[in-house]
Amino acid sequence: MHVTQADFSARFPVATPSRGEQFIRQTSFDRPTLVLDIDAVETQYHALKAGLGRADIHFAVKANPAREIIERLVSLGSHFDAASRGEIELCLSLGAHPEHISFGNTVKRASDIAFAHHAGLTLFAADAEEELEKIAENAPGAQVYIRLIVEASGADWPLTRKFGTTRGKALHLLAMARDLGLDPVGFSFHVGSQTRKPEMWSSTLDQVAAIWTDARDAGFALSLINIGGGFPAFYGEEIAHPTTYAAAVMAQVEARFPGARVMAEPGRGLVAEAGMIAAEVLLVSRKSDDDLCRWVYLDIGKFSGLAETMEEAIRYQFTTDRDHEDTGPCILAGPSCDSADVLYEIRPVALPLGLKSGDRILIRNCGAYTSSYSSVGFNGFPPLDVVAI
Repeated sequence: MHVTQADFSARFPVATPSRGEQFIRQTSFDRPTLVLDIDAVETQYHALKAGLGRADIHFAVKANPAREIIERLVSLGSHFDAASRGEIELCLSLGAHPEHISFGNTVKRASDIAFAHHAGLTLFAADAEEELEKIAENAPGAQVYIRLIVEASGADWPLTRKFGTTRGKALHLLAMARDLGLDPVGFSFHVGSQTRKPEMWSSTLDQVAAIWTDARDAGFALSLINIGGGFPAFYGEEIAHPTTYAAAVMAQVEARFPGARVMAEPGRGLVAEAGMIAAEVLLVSRKSDDDLCRWVYLDIGKFSGLAETMEEAIRYQFTTDRDHEDTGPCILAGPSCDSADVLYEIRPVALPLGLKSGDRILIRNCGAYTSSYSSVGFNGFPPLDVVAI
């Protein structure tokens, strides 16, 4: 579905700019900068928690590891999902309790498992025999949950195949964990990033519930279901209020896993809408006189924070100081000398006809997976700067 500037403005009226937008319009930047509204993160946390109820929120730190975000979430009582030793150290340094951090990556260095265990972490993910052996050797007696492969749910960004195990192997891994002296407590899965409607969870939850029943029938006293992420942010297509969405998902979980401890790992859905990038137009051109689309080159691209434009999976929304002008289709590209650094070409973006080099352009709802994807300095361009307000 193509979303016009008018459609976007209907949800984000120009008359009431966000704190982030106000800050950007009052500030000069000499490089692409992500502005994070930490109060907006707190608002979103409360909204999700109201819908998720008794479920423990484990913020997926990889979505945005800004210290200010972690610090605020610690103060709110949030738990955390860490993918690496670095993320564990970050959370601990800002006051998170080790028992509130899960080591959710199924591919871990043995020494990092030992570090986490020594630091007090008790909950680890696995999806393979060798991973269980590493956990048993370096975190004896730890609780483990087995990540499952699930069929695609219709999410904008499916996250199956690389991680997880099949239904046929899941019970074998539970038994192996038990034989190794570990405590196999349950399963985890990921419905897919940006699952825009709560009803999209239904088939995935049915798949997991079937395996859960198999395991319980086989004598495993499972107590934990980790429903992962998938909670959406607004990228132009309408989504439910976060409380309404989370409550609808939780109702489906409660129906299938009554009495189980529930973990949720929102990342994008918690921080995306709290961030806005201040960027600049570097060049507007046409490849030929009869081109239907202009090429608009920005000072930020795939390698400096906008990696999620790959295959145009995530459709960012743009605002300029010329939004009162007529618009036309544009192919949007980044500044690097890599030909893959094209953001939107299959579905061009409508931008003002008067747009030119030096104009400011704001990228909305990009608080997730931008600063954490930004390269150190590909082609010598600086990494995405971050300012928290």
